[in-house]
Amino acid sequence: MSLKPFKSIGIGVAFSPNLKANLFEAARLALFFDSKLFLIHVGNPSDDKIKALKIILAPFKKNQLNFEVIFKPGNPVDVILNATEEHKIDLLILGAVQRERFLKYYVGSIARKITRKAKCSILLLIKPSVERVRCQHIVVNGLKDPKTEQTITSAFYVAKQLQAEKITVVEEIKQEEIKIKVDDDVSLRRSNIIKERIKLRENSRIKDIITHIPKEYVENIVVKTQPIFGQQGYSIGHYAEISRADLLVMNAPTKMTFWDRLFPHDIEHILTELPTDVLILQ
Repeated sequence: MSLKPFKSIGIGVAFSPNLKANLFEAARLALFFDSKLFLIHVGNPSDDKIKALKIILAPFKKNQLNFEVIFKPGNPVDVILNATEEHKIDLLILGAVQRERFLKYYVGSIARKITRKAKCSILLLIKPSVERVRCQHIVVNGLKDPKTEQTITSAFYVAKQLQAEKITVVEEIKQEEIKIKVDDDVSLRRSNIIKERIKLRENSRIKDIITHIPKEYVENIVVKTQPIFGQQGYSIGHYAEISRADLLVMNAPTKMTFWDRLFPHDIEHILTELPTDVLILQ
């Protein structure tokens, strides 16, 4: 896979109290990844808006930030999704609240509607900051899936660019894999033996993936593997929260329909209650 997956970065721009923090985060990421930044505003163009955006981004002029402002009226979800395709945006940054009420879970906020439909990678920011808060610990999913090797490789690339110190690869293992009903000491011992074998198998699989990543992206990073038995999505989200991870990296789901939200899979648990900033990779 390409070790420069984000050649272009987009961000939905709304003139809200978080505008400066969101733009600073996006500008820093564009510089870290050597990407062009697209500012997508849902609305008609105006000189005042362009001037305001340029004033906010003035501190990045000395770093030769490459950015373009896109104005287009219409439905926010449609405008932003169309802009990502028209300008071939690889990574879309969206501001998001951590928890959604039950009603919004089914109706969907703008950020989550875009996340469920976007064909590019998505970065959901829950606590944007004007001052840089260094990303130190990245948690990435290691579930057995065709996309996982690419996701883990991208996570190491991101860690290198952001100068992170630690990556934890979490292998979520479904409880059904044990296939033993625990009702006495003997069955408990058998269950524990099977768990240990599964952990060894999963750790071996992840270590094999990591051996294929260029050494320059692995060196100087503490790498940990963490097998967890539990519900996919919920388990890794909980782990990212209790371990105080700065970024959670996940595979994008193959599909995202209304029925998926009625019977949630892993990414829907994450979207409902964001544990930290979340990067969803296509």
